[in-house]
Amino acid sequence: MTEKTPLSDVSSTPPPRKGLVQVFTGEGRGKTSAALGTVIRALGNGLRVFITVFMKAGHPSGEWDILSTLQNVDIARFGAGPFVDPANIKPQDKEEAAKALAAARQAMLGGEYDLVVLDEVNVAVAWKLIKLEDVINLISEKPADVELIFTGRGADKEIVRMADLVTEMLNIKHPYDEGTAARKGIEY
Repeated sequence: MTEKTPLSDVSSTPPPRKGLVQVFTGEGRGKTSAALGTVIRALGNGLRVFITVFMKAGHPSGEWDILSTLQNVDIARFGAGPFVDPANIKPQDKEEAAKALAAARQAMLGGEYDLVVLDEVNVAVAWKLIKLEDVINLISEKPADVELIFTGRGADKEIVRMADLVTEMLNIKHPYDEGTAARKGIEY
């Protein structure tokens, strides 16, 4: 017969959270939406969240507007304009991406946040706005209890290898293909 531990001897302190690295990538829609679903879940459970947005500082976005009204979430948007032209990368585009990565790193290491989202970081790496090795170093420096989420198409194979969870969104059919423009409140 085994002895049971009396309830009074069981610690009520939960074990430390294990933070993982998640990647949402692919040509299909929903990468940022998937990350923000996790953000909402985290906020609903009292976690503290930092979101850094690469390349879309001036782009209108309902999700950033509503999230910025909530407690326990901070959002930093970076970019020289509404969008970056991959065929015409400017020094300012690289400077803004470097600032975004630095902000994410500071948030990750600062002890204030449980979840750090790097929105469109995969694209920033693919377009060479930031160095892959700097993102790899960020992953390597991640504290054990901080969750990281990377979004954006074209995730580098090394980021995919280092991640704990990778979801690839597949584009099977999209209204853009039929000429439907992005709709406020649905796509942005």
